[in-house]
Amino acid sequence: MASLNVLVAVCLVYVALLFIVAFAADRKASRGHRSAWLRSPLIYTLSLSIYCTAWTFYGAVGYAARSGLEFITIYLGPTLVMIGWWWGLRKLVRIGRSQRVTSIADLISARYGKSNTLAICVTILAVIGVTPYIALQLQSITLSFATFAEADPARQLYETTTVFWVAAGLAVFAILFGTRNLNANERHHGVVTAVALEAMVKLVALLAVGIFVVWGLSDGIGETMARVDASQIGQWQMQGDRWATITFLSAAAFVCLPRMFQVMVVENEDERHLRVAAWAFPLYLLLMSLFVVPIAAIGLELLPVGANPDLFVLTIPLSQGRDGLAMLSFLGGFSSATSMVIVAAMALSTMVSNHIVMPIWLRMQGHGASVSGDVRNVVLLARRVSIAVIMALGYFYYRLAGQDAALASIGLISFAGIAQILPALVGGLFWRGATRTGALAGLSLGFLIWLYTMLLPALGGGLLPDAVLTDGLFGFPWLRPQALFGIEGLDPIVHAVLWSMALNAAAFCIVSLATFPNPLERLQGAQFVNVFDHSAGPRGWTGLVAQSEDLMVMSQRILGAGEAQDFFQSEAIRQGSHRGLPEPTPAFLERLERELSGSVGAAAAHAMVGQIAGGSSVSVEDLLAVADETAQMLEYSSQLEVQSKELSRTAKKLRETNEKLTQISQQKDAFLSQVSHELRTPMTSIRAFSEILRDTEGGSEEDTVRHASIIHDEALRLTRLLNDLLDLSVLESGQVSLNMTVGSLGEVLDHAVSTALAGSDKPLNVIRAPSTEVVRISSDLDRLSQVFINLIANAQKYCDAENPEISIVVSTRYGRLRIDFLDNGSGIPRASQQLIFEKFSRVSPEKAGGAGLGLAICREIMLRLGGDVRYLSGHPGGAFRVSLPLAPDLVT
Repeated sequence: MASLNVLVAVCLVYVALLFIVAFAADRKASRGHRSAWLRSPLIYTLSLSIYCTAWTFYGAVGYAARSGLEFITIYLGPTLVMIGWWWGLRKLVRIGRSQRVTSIADLISARYGKSNTLAICVTILAVIGVTPYIALQLQSITLSFATFAEADPARQLYETTTVFWVAAGLAVFAILFGTRNLNANERHHGVVTAVALEAMVKLVALLAVGIFVVWGLSDGIGETMARVDASQIGQWQMQGDRWATITFLSAAAFVCLPRMFQVMVVENEDERHLRVAAWAFPLYLLLMSLFVVPIAAIGLELLPVGANPDLFVLTIPLSQGRDGLAMLSFLGGFSSATSMVIVAAMALSTMVSNHIVMPIWLRMQGHGASVSGDVRNVVLLARRVSIAVIMALGYFYYRLAGQDAALASIGLISFAGIAQILPALVGGLFWRGATRTGALAGLSLGFLIWLYTMLLPALGGGLLPDAVLTDGLFGFPWLRPQALFGIEGLDPIVHAVLWSMALNAAAFCIVSLATFPNPLERLQGAQFVNVFDHSAGPRGWTGLVAQSEDLMVMSQRILGAGEAQDFFQSEAIRQGSHRGLPEPTPAFLERLERELSGSVGAAAAHAMVGQIAGGSSVSVEDLLAVADETAQMLEYSSQLEVQSKELSRTAKKLRETNEKLTQISQQKDAFLSQVSHELRTPMTSIRAFSEILRDTEGGSEEDTVRHASIIHDEALRLTRLLNDLLDLSVLESGQVSLNMTVGSLGEVLDHAVSTALAGSDKPLNVIRAPSTEVVRISSDLDRLSQVFINLIANAQKYCDAENPEISIVVSTRYGRLRIDFLDNGSGIPRASQQLIFEKFSRVSPEKAGGAGLGLAICREIMLRLGGDVRYLSGHPGGAFRVSLPLAPDLVT
């Protein structure tokens, strides 16, 4: 048997390999040179394998040996979620990216009005719920070490020190690679890549042991199945209530576990990766479960009675003298445990620092966030200390609960605790009426029921007196932890899950229906429920008194000087200013809040911006305590006034929309009338003069030429109208074929000016700067010329100045080419500016004989060319701007 020294050496080499892989991936990402495989859906899918912890590597075999095929439920739940609820996961990922959430607590806090009280509740529940699961991983590593230590002289020393040093080592790894970046939205490429590597190791290890059992210890599949049937597994009978309950728990845990939310939502680089994971991850689970039953059956047959079935994956190779295979199996179990613990510690530390440490620190700062200490160092220190504390909790749970519990039973306790988040999460995604008070009520009640009926009885150690277990709380038999409300005979897991989830969901729904959400809750509810319609955050800032300098100081303390300065500079450019700081507009404050939320969470970011900007819908005091009953009454009494104002604003918008629709309808009627007139007029002329030519005998040649000219002109007029109608129809249907070529902007403008003014008896002075027109463009030059011709011809028709002139100004900005057509007339009335690009619109029918199709055609052409055309309302005369993308390498 391999000595413990060899085993420790192998573990150290393996951990060193993980460090190298994680460090290399982080280094590549920090330099912006991420290779395709770092961003591939394969890495994303493999990162989801942290669901497969030591429970599924070791514990699934033990589960099968004790309970038969019931172990399938721990794989069935996630499979159903990935295949049947893929659209829900896509919604979670979209919300996570649009709201910049850092954890599941942050997401629920953001949904319910950025309530930090709710985030604290979710964080506490998650820490307590995940602690047994961390202890499970520590137990699995310790048991595997103990298996190798049976024949080693140093066995006693290793048994007493292994769990402590394993916990310490995992804490160091999580601190080194989980808290390198303050912004939790920045992907932890190192950790994710290391987790993907561990996913392959544990899969290969489990498959290797399974192949050895089926073809090394048995004579293929047929004999293996016969031995399975002959074992106690073959006598197993299904319990429907346990199957349904555990399948539900595994599905809920897959969505709600902080570590799963971290890799599935926070670490997601591309929403499309879910499409691959939807089939690839169930396939991974299938491979992980493929040999579980054969390993369990052969282990029961070969190993002594009383052998721990949780360790069959390890002890079967050892019993057959296959030390190398046993070492590989040990590494698989080690990978399963370490990947889970590292990511779980990272996720929980982010939740603790953002929602517990930061709000307390904010309240301790008497002068606000802008003049306080270095927030960046506070948050990083809080996350590192939190990782150490979380690992210590798992260690003490392991010591307190004992070392003899089955791995599966510990995992189910953790799953049931985490599942209490599900009603608030799912309700927040799909029900706009869900309220913060309802979520708090459901979470609190469900957590207490789970604590009383499942966690405390499992811990033992006198935490729940024996009298309570047998006689019930306060001596009431109907309050016995495993026979709540007098219902007996249920499996303890089914009983605890039934009552905790039922009362949780009931309290959530009833309290949500009985309470009224505040305005921020309603806005966030709309953003979450309708995230695919609009992925931007709500405009939650009013009554602004912010100074940009104060906001800059605060941002530098959180984001760092370089990142904060880059952000403020880009916002200033967005507002059209290349110098100075951006104006603290509501849109800017919203984007700043979202940027900060990636570092300190949504609730803390909202409070910190609110300290400086004012006008926040959530005060700092709301971060740590729920409003008392009096405040609740005052808030409720003000809701009617708020609702009334919102209804008035909505009614005003509806009136404006109705007026616009009425104008469009009138324009359409006028258009139909105009088209009818325009078609009838030339047709009448053509018919009349054709009849004159037909009926006139011996007429003069001069009259004949005149009549033919009239027919020809009217036919051209009719053709132009039909061509415009056809051209607009083709453009709107998207069936137009563009002839993209490279040419000179100056030449296109030359052609447009000469064509637009040809044959005109009304003078129009054209002012140009040829030096600015020396630009090479790639576009459909004929279509672009058509737009220019129309705009110049419009200026000639509509410009009412005594000496009409038009200036053509060319400029470039932000990688786009802009051509402005500015005349010196009186311009277009403000009331008509919104309708000039409608295809039924004519601003002055008495001045122009067209049917009002020119600008509509121009708009459609520019949309097809990737640009746009719009009216500049700030110019004293008529002013149109044409813009289109400009490739830098074409500028001469």
